[in-house]
Amino acid sequence: MERLRKEEYYLQIARQVAQRGTCLRRRFGAIIVKDDAIVSTGYVGAPRGYPNCISIQKCLRKEAKVPPGERYELCRSVHAEMNAIVNAARVGANVSGGEMYLYGEDIEHKNKIVGGKPCKMCRRVIINAGLEKVITKTEKGLEMHHIHDWVIEAERDPFKEMEKGY
Repeated sequence: MERLRKEEYYLQIARQVAQRGTCLRRRFGAIIVKDDAIVSTGYVGAPRGYPNCISIQKCLRKEAKVPPGERYELCRSVHAEMNAIVNAARVGANVSGGEMYLYGEDIEHKNKIVGGKPCKMCRRVIINAGLEKVITKTEKGLEMHHIHDWVIEAERDPFKEMEKGY
């Protein structure tokens, strides 16, 4: 019997967290780990007390035919990454120096795994929270993003972040 790698273990937990999401298009779950302990979780969902897309059976971005990665201001939800950071703050957990594990799947395409970098806004929040890396699941395996690299990329080419799909 082979023991599950730590990264896979945390990503499987992030996948379970994603199942609580309220988005009709995609499910994402994020967990923050510090000193090998889970300190927070978050999933895609409307702010506390707001009607969510599942309950109203409506997605404004879908109705407007907005492609993924664009016009987030039309979305009712808060991203999993932001929710994990906010939930940590609500209980006074320090996430600085921690790692985020992020799992995503596309509901509209048979729960296909959606990997890669967090969106531009989430990357900014992750940087400010002091996290050191983000590990995501992709169809090809694991992807590790070192937060310091995002800052260096932005310093090298400050306009690249403004490009669609970055």
